[in-house]
Amino acid sequence: MSQAEASRAEAPRAGTERAGTVLVAGRRPQTASGFLALFRNELHLTFRRMRTKVLLGILAVLPILIGVVVKLNTDSPHDGGGGPSFIAQTTQNGLFLVFTALAVALPVFLPMTVGVVAGDSVAGEAATGTLRYLLVAPAGRTRLLAAKFTAGLVFCLAATAAVAVTALAAGAALFPLGEVTLISGDTIGFGDALLRAVLVAGVVAVSLAGLVAIGLFVSTLTGSGIAAMAATVGLVITVQILDAFPQLDAIRPFLFTHYWMNFSDLLREPMYWDGVWKDLGLQAAYVAVFGSAAWARFTSRDISA
Repeated sequence: MSQAEASRAEAPRAGTERAGTVLVAGRRPQTASGFLALFRNELHLTFRRMRTKVLLGILAVLPILIGVVVKLNTDSPHDGGGGPSFIAQTTQNGLFLVFTALAVALPVFLPMTVGVVAGDSVAGEAATGTLRYLLVAPAGRTRLLAAKFTAGLVFCLAATAAVAVTALAAGAALFPLGEVTLISGDTIGFGDALLRAVLVAGVVAVSLAGLVAIGLFVSTLTGSGIAAMAATVGLVITVQILDAFPQLDAIRPFLFTHYWMNFSDLLREPMYWDGVWKDLGLQAAYVAVFGSAAWARFTSRDISA
């Protein structure tokens, strides 16, 4: 046997023996530690950007502005005591500023912020040329997409927490705290109400999961981060407009924004979970559909940039 033939015969055997410990055929072993390292890198990439910091800062300022406006309106001699129930309750207990701020942020500010981050997740790296080097590393397309989606969910939690925590601090500074009268008329202790605030914030954050999947899918369709962000945010606005038309009752329950405000059912005694479960189930369906579409597109896409 010639030396070349011996080398060819030895190569498959060596690759077989070392598979799982070294890179074989340009692939990396799919280990949990490898995914966590990739996930940490995605978190670092997401939260170190100045754009992300500015967006979180805007979300944190929003509850302060709401609290100051409500406070000034309460102290005004022209105050008629009107307004939405959340705002009326805020003047009696500062904890309700958390629910008021989330009710104001959820339809517009939170989804626009999440849409920007999710839409830029893949397209932004394609535009800067870093996506190709990530795949050459290699990270593995499925694992990279999963890391980006998970990082998007963490951003949803961070964005919601920015609103809720700032609202709690501003509410405590501007209004009295104590027992909380729920929108059903029942009264619960401050500790129980604080737990409900955490629960509501968690539900709001998870309610944005479907949007993360949509943004990720849109991001795989283009190599322009700006185009992906604009398309995702534009889709959110369009769906919100469609959801406002009663004539579209046949499709409204299937719009990913339709059940967002059902978190208010958790501010009753007892808590009503039906609407919340519908919301979470709808988000899971959107994650399954658009997550699969993003995976199909991303794993078959020719990455040239």
